[in-house]
Amino acid sequence: MKKILNKTKRKLRNRKKLKQVNVNRLRISVSKSLNNLSAQIIDDKQGKTIVSASSIEKDMKAKKVKKIDKSTLVGETLAKRAKDKNINEVYFDRGENKYHGRLKVFAETLRKNGLKF
Repeated sequence: MKKILNKTKRKLRNRKKLKQVNVNRLRISVSKSLNNLSAQIIDDKQGKTIVSASSIEKDMKAKKVKKIDKSTLVGETLAKRAKDKNINEVYFDRGENKYHGRLKVFAETLRKNGLKF
């Protein structure tokens, strides 16, 4: 139970800080499971998802790659789709996850492909 409570606290603490920093930007929300990673760009004012990418998608599932490489592929896909919708500035909501490993690789890939946060 303690681990679940710590994750919930971390999630709420991160969201609180991000809402203070938010200046007319969209939010990248990331969810991670043991094998997959999915992310979406959300407009909080309208409450709508604008762009999403996941390692569960058909074209990504066809490639047999390691988890870190999946994070890179998802990051490249999301950045490309965001550029098509003219999205440049966002803020990164890592949720209850720590910023290391697959999440860090994902964020760095987004930065390399032109998203600013």
